[in-house]
Amino acid sequence: MTPPPAAPVGLPPPASAPGPRAGLRRLRADLAVAAGDSGSVGLGAFPMGVAFGILVVHSGLAWWWGSVFSGFIYAGSLEFLFLGLVLTGASLASIAVTAFLVNVRHVFYALSFPLHRVNGRAAKAYSTFALSDEVYAVTAGAAARDFTSRRILWLQVFVHLYWAGGVTAGALAGAAIPAGVGGLDFAVTALFTVLALDALRARPGPAPLLALGCALAARFAAPGQMLPVAFGLFTAGLAARHAVVRKRSADA
Repeated sequence: MTPPPAAPVGLPPPASAPGPRAGLRRLRADLAVAAGDSGSVGLGAFPMGVAFGILVVHSGLAWWWGSVFSGFIYAGSLEFLFLGLVLTGASLASIAVTAFLVNVRHVFYALSFPLHRVNGRAAKAYSTFALSDEVYAVTAGAAARDFTSRRILWLQVFVHLYWAGGVTAGALAGAAIPAGVGGLDFAVTALFTVLALDALRARPGPAPLLALGCALAARFAAPGQMLPVAFGLFTAGLAARHAVVRKRSADA
């Protein structure tokens, strides 16, 4: 009988691939961690999806359109607008401009989202597609600085499932819910309020007071264009504050 070849001197023996049981244990651990990471935002994403699913059915579309929108567009607030644009027969150019204006904030998300920690082209492509407000809020916190590629991706998968599952459940139950039921759309406001409070606890600072001052100034100075004026003032205020902090750091 021929003996197995010896390992080269000075080199460690080749690592054996993890077995099925080890892979299953790792998958269970990943799912448990992802459930914990995404639980808080999932409580807001799921009912918001239910509200959108009900709206899809009450707009006259078949229930499965909700699953198509949530699975392949996956743009949250844009899907509410997209539904209205589709029903009114808006042009492709109008849809493109609306999508750009609503989602332009994702350009700023890309500056601090840890995409560089996601390994592989396919994983990076999905991570870019599934970058939502909820995912950004979780990964932008100090507690997420050591998130690995797998942890970021599973977090995104879970948030995607919360949204798509909520939309599908709402669409399936939409036929049994009267069209006049109110309050479902408050899920969006409640979700972003919770995200803002979490961000404030993680990074306390003067930004909330600045945002409140900009909103009040825009309300009284330009009530018909409150939102863009308030965003413009807030962005200018943050840029001015960043310049002052940077100058103080340079002078110190």
